[in-house]
Amino acid sequence: MPSICPVWGAVMKLDRLIAILSVLLNQEQATAPELARRFEVSRRTINRDIEALNRAGIPIATQQGSGGGIRIMDGFRMDRTVLTSREMQAILSGLRSLDSVSGTGRYRRLMEKISPGSSGILPGDQHILIDLASWYKTALAEKIEFLHGAIDQHRLVSFHYLSPRGESDRIVEPALLVFQWSSWYLWGWCREKDAPRLFKLNRMEDLRVGESFSPRPMEAPDLSDQRVFPENYRVTARVSPECRWRLVEEYGTGCCEMTPEGECLFSAGFTDRDQALSWILSFRGKAELLEPAELREEMARIGEKIMRAHRT
Repeated sequence: MPSICPVWGAVMKLDRLIAILSVLLNQEQATAPELARRFEVSRRTINRDIEALNRAGIPIATQQGSGGGIRIMDGFRMDRTVLTSREMQAILSGLRSLDSVSGTGRYRRLMEKISPGSSGILPGDQHILIDLASWYKTALAEKIEFLHGAIDQHRLVSFHYLSPRGESDRIVEPALLVFQWSSWYLWGWCREKDAPRLFKLNRMEDLRVGESFSPRPMEAPDLSDQRVFPENYRVTARVSPECRWRLVEEYGTGCCEMTPEGECLFSAGFTDRDQALSWILSFRGKAELLEPAELREEMARIGEKIMRAHRT
């Protein structure tokens, strides 16, 4: 499984499988109707889930008739408390993180089904709290739910997209939602480009759902820095020491050297010139762009233009 946020179209099934396994680990047996009521699905869905667990190597036996039910086969060597200790807390942490952006509370309800009383309290051995929400939580939750439904139903999505290269209208076969670099993205097949593309949710406008489509085989996106943020400009800057905290926050410790004058000498790669220039300008005069020379000259022209525009 790729090391990205789970595919939302399949995450509920995965969560339900974990929950069913937790139930069977902690009680002798359960019936299909009981599990169907507990997880608000059909008996047919429960039967498919049991088959999936069997295929995953967990031997589950079913017995029809009075006194029958579903149970883990005798002799299967597995610690029946494995999902009620640290591993269970890790699962619950993940579910809490999904609830922080879903806007629906569905994962809180699922936590109650897995571990009653766990959704509203912080267990004594819980050491991680993950909140994936952003400043755009309200609008973002609506987009995530909309795209989640489109992925689950294999429906085309269309939207107006804003990017540094301009604005465009896109029609996309949505494949999965990705959380990376503190932002949410849609990975799907762009019909305009006839290729897979990654779209940032915050840049989408006028989302609409379209006709059904047949999903095509797609690989997970390459999320490496070199692929998504290629280094086109190597920038060197001299930054005031009072801004060192920001350099460390954005690029980590050891990202700069101290000059004999007590200033920070910083070097990093940027994808495009606008990104590099905007980054230098954001220091409000406390950073000097040294290299490359052509960007230094352009920064001087921008400074002169700003000065003329703001003279009284």
